[in-house]
Amino acid sequence: MAAKRRKEMPEEARSPPEGRASPFPDEVLEHVLVFVKSHKDRSAVSLVCKEWYTAERWSRTHVFIGNCYSVSPEILVRRFPNIRSVTLKGKPRFSDFNLVPPNWGADIHPWLVAFASAYPFLEELRLKRMTVTDESLDFLAQSFPGFKALSLVSCDGFSTEGLASIASYCRNLTELDIQENGIEDLSGSWLNCFPEGFTSLEVLNFANLGTEVNFDALERLVGSCKSLRVLKLNKNVSLEQLQRLLVRAPNLRELGTGSFSQEYSPRVYAEVENVLDTVEDKGLEAVGSSCHLLEELRVFPADPFDQDINLDEGISGVTEAGFIAVSEGCRNLHYVLYFCRQMTNAAVAAVVRNCPNFTHFRLCIMNPRQPDYVTREPMDDAFGSVVKSCTQLQRLAVSGLLTDKTFEYIGTYAKNLETLSVAFAGRSDRGMQYVMEGCPKLRKLEIRDCPFGNAALLSGLERYESMRSLWMSACNVTMNACQLLAREMPRLNVEVIKEDESDDIQAEKVLRFLESWLPISCQICYIDCGF
Repeated sequence: MAAKRRKEMPEEARSPPEGRASPFPDEVLEHVLVFVKSHKDRSAVSLVCKEWYTAERWSRTHVFIGNCYSVSPEILVRRFPNIRSVTLKGKPRFSDFNLVPPNWGADIHPWLVAFASAYPFLEELRLKRMTVTDESLDFLAQSFPGFKALSLVSCDGFSTEGLASIASYCRNLTELDIQENGIEDLSGSWLNCFPEGFTSLEVLNFANLGTEVNFDALERLVGSCKSLRVLKLNKNVSLEQLQRLLVRAPNLRELGTGSFSQEYSPRVYAEVENVLDTVEDKGLEAVGSSCHLLEELRVFPADPFDQDINLDEGISGVTEAGFIAVSEGCRNLHYVLYFCRQMTNAAVAAVVRNCPNFTHFRLCIMNPRQPDYVTREPMDDAFGSVVKSCTQLQRLAVSGLLTDKTFEYIGTYAKNLETLSVAFAGRSDRGMQYVMEGCPKLRKLEIRDCPFGNAALLSGLERYESMRSLWMSACNVTMNACQLLAREMPRLNVEVIKEDESDDIQAEKVLRFLESWLPISCQICYIDCGF
């Protein structure tokens, strides 16, 4: 196979650099590369020489594209001929907060058309924040006979009719994972479309669907799929029905039950209300004392829009005390997403002192520009502690009252940072400049409601082509600066979302998707653009 492929390539692509022979036969190198799973490592491999570039090209079966506008489907299929699994991300994260106009783009259909021609053997498709129609799902289901896994996260544009197509035609399906999507939930009858005798499903998640499902069809499906290990149900599956499902799923490892809205008697309702579904600091203290091997923690607010909670009236939610308790008992923590209404610099310093191996640290103090509630000082020292202690930090979300000092800390210490999310923070352009000057691995920068202006925007001219994306919303950036950026960096995709057409007004949102690949004719052409 390798020898045949070499004959099909042009001479310049087959030959090693002048005066140098390839140390390995193609077959050996391709076999070795099969065991390299990280897309970053494979990207590095492809840059060694032309022989390694070619071997990596033919041996790759999975591709990750972190930005659907960083590369075209045509370039992808020309670059990698043997792909069986694709992970593709579309709209920026701020689309979750309705900050991206409707019908903005990120349509999956052109990709599917290209895949149907080049990859009829495609087995897996994992999409995040893409626009997916029922027609696209039907096309997917009928174009790839060996298709096995579909994951849709925060996608929109489709309905349960599209899921019916997947259930009807994907006879080898092992995974159907539907999370947080803007789906038109027509009925639960799509579960009826799985054929009789269907046995291959291992993962089924339809937790965010609202309508009642056909329970007989669901029970039959769960009973026939003996390898089912993940099952996440919506709130319309009752406790009694859940019990019947569990009996039929002996190999289940992960269960999502949703929340139940059954009718209870006043007495039962009162009892249930007193074990209310909020964790509070007491619950986190229990986690810290019991779950010593815990690695990831996500604590979400019960009601993120309720600003009237009185911390002095017994409705405490979670505070710095719960955060510290978990860090004291769970020293293996490396990922945290923590929503709270109050925090102190000392508490954050204690947490990262207990758990210095954080790679993802996302602290969301829900009241914008909230200071240390004890000292009334900015939260600069808190995030300074994070970036100083956590040397492997890759993702950081900052919140609270922050000055430019926070960004100076980030630029000085966060040398492995790849994603930074900032809101309601900073005092001048210098804050963003610190980050641009000091974070060599930064790939994604998300900014909203900050006083960063034109000088901050243009400070990244030398960095943007190595980044995946920059989002700026409600900042002090003008159209003139955006136009200057587009002229100076013609290889970038620069998009401005604004209401007024004049040039000098503040641009409402600046969304820039960065293209960072060289022409295919280059000798060594692959620069990591999200693959």
